[in-house]
Amino acid sequence: MTDSAPPPAIALSRVSKVFGGVRALDDVAFEVRPGEVHCLAGENGCGKSTLIKIITGVYTPEPGAEIRYFGEPVGTVTPEAARRAGIAVIWQDLALFPEMSVAENIAFETLLGPRPRLVRRGRLRAVAEAALAELGVSLDLDARLRTLPIAERQIVAIARALTHEARVLFMDEPTSSLTQAETDRLLAIVRRLAARGVAIVFVSHRLAEVLDVAERVTVLRDGRLVGVYPTAGMTQSRLTELMTGKTFDAAVTARDLPGAPVVLEVKGLSRPGEFEDVSLSVRAGEVVGLTGLIGAGRTELCHALFGMTRPAAGTIRLLGREVRFRSNRDAVAAGIAYVSEDRLSLGLIQPQSIADNTVITVLPRITGPSGLLSPAAKDRLVAHWISELAVKIGAPGDAVSTLSGGNQQRVVLAKWLATEPKLLILDSPTVGVDVGARAGIFRIVRALADRGLAILMVSDEVPEVYFNADRVLHMAGGRIVAEYDPRAVALPALEEAVYG
Repeated sequence: MTDSAPPPAIALSRVSKVFGGVRALDDVAFEVRPGEVHCLAGENGCGKSTLIKIITGVYTPEPGAEIRYFGEPVGTVTPEAARRAGIAVIWQDLALFPEMSVAENIAFETLLGPRPRLVRRGRLRAVAEAALAELGVSLDLDARLRTLPIAERQIVAIARALTHEARVLFMDEPTSSLTQAETDRLLAIVRRLAARGVAIVFVSHRLAEVLDVAERVTVLRDGRLVGVYPTAGMTQSRLTELMTGKTFDAAVTARDLPGAPVVLEVKGLSRPGEFEDVSLSVRAGEVVGLTGLIGAGRTELCHALFGMTRPAAGTIRLLGREVRFRSNRDAVAAGIAYVSEDRLSLGLIQPQSIADNTVITVLPRITGPSGLLSPAAKDRLVAHWISELAVKIGAPGDAVSTLSGGNQQRVVLAKWLATEPKLLILDSPTVGVDVGARAGIFRIVRALADRGLAILMVSDEVPEVYFNADRVLHMAGGRIVAEYDPRAVALPALEEAVYG
């Protein structure tokens, strides 16, 4: 007689959740088995985060739901009950402490006790070092978190989760800011954890890695369960269709624009330790893609172009005129707009309204003769950009934090397009944005280029620049090392050049 299979680590059925009359989840079932890597897939707003918060006791489901941890029914799920059961979550917003050190961020929760007590620094460092060693990375344990780039902050968040004896680990967009090498390392760790019996629930908009690491995928759409599918034999296009109910055609959109005026011309730009001897140009109506691994100097170059830092050598010309920016205010006045890779902390003021975030860059324009803000002018400007970019909102006065990632990114675009720029710099514009919303953002990018806007688009996802740029520049070690015409190179060859 053989032993029966162990019960699912988590099993839910008849789960619904209503917020203010809006049904966020409708009769959803979900399960993950011990030792399984399971993907939870769907567009932003489909109910993934709501489901995770119900599993972990943050939200209470509507009456009639059934939830089991490791075969045992759970009457009232609370965060403490989920924690005792060994359920941990790495949220997309990281939930870290910028003024604390790397070691403190990783180890503080593990060393907490029921009462205040002294914590031995040696023990703190030992816990942090062990977690980072498991990730295969090395960070300065004494560095303040705020000094780290976003990719390293992501690693700190992952390391902190690994300090717990988790039996179920939810990972919400854990690789959104990692290089390919860091992503490969993380996926190897995920597989090792699963081999030890840990159930992993992986949430990611990077469908290639979902199909690579997961055994099964649960797809949600508009709060409803579409189905549960094995990843064997599943394709990215089929998974996209299941998530969105639509099909998307990926095609190279590169064009020649030899007669268009040069908007941005950079020659020999250098800043020690960040980038060196960078030369590039962007014409009116052109989308130039800049790709390479994180750490290649792409964001640092953007900061110099936007006046946030000063280059040590080289020239920047805008419409033929050399410019030297003392600050980003100078860059904005000259006609440059910059959409940062860190939307949550740099792109938007999360507690403020959608309307306030939209107009913050052009306040003098909507101020009347009295020096007071004109509500009518503000309302007209906000209404124009919400309509122009098809931002899905409840009301302009709602906090921008209430929007999905894709709609938040559209608000960031609106904020900068309101300045009527000549050059738009997009630094990783689809970080944390689902596949359907990505397609919408790239349609907006192409429409802006068709109107004559010069666009420099940065991404570490090679397919994004391959399909959406007119030219692709490869940056490595702080230098532009190659230029590609997407019409003349195959995508696998370009990916090999960048990732290899």
